[in-house]
Amino acid sequence: MGGAQAILPIAMLAASAVVMNIAWYWHLKHPSLGLLAAIGLAWGIALLEYCLAVPANRIGIQSYSLAELKTIQEVLSLGGFVLVAWALFGQTPGPSQLAGFALIAGGAFMIFKSPLG
Repeated sequence: MGGAQAILPIAMLAASAVVMNIAWYWHLKHPSLGLLAAIGLAWGIALLEYCLAVPANRIGIQSYSLAELKTIQEVLSLGGFVLVAWALFGQTPGPSQLAGFALIAGGAFMIFKSPLG
């Protein structure tokens, strides 16, 4: 595993994570937007996310296991959430959230390093 074949899917999944978090949460900044309009807008944004995630997984499966790809996606989704929460809402994680993120990072370590076999 090396080179662009290993890096490109991670970069695409990172972009996908930010876009998806925007799709999930951006409408909260606009409470006057009707629910159906918010859903339609989120779906439109999510289409871009799918255009990133699907090829990222197709490329990534050549370098990573399915469990590793899912773990990468989940960790990047959480990172994307933190970025979007900060950029759009001015919210940063507190101590309990940081501890929870550390536990998730420990889970990711278990997937990639397979210390239990």
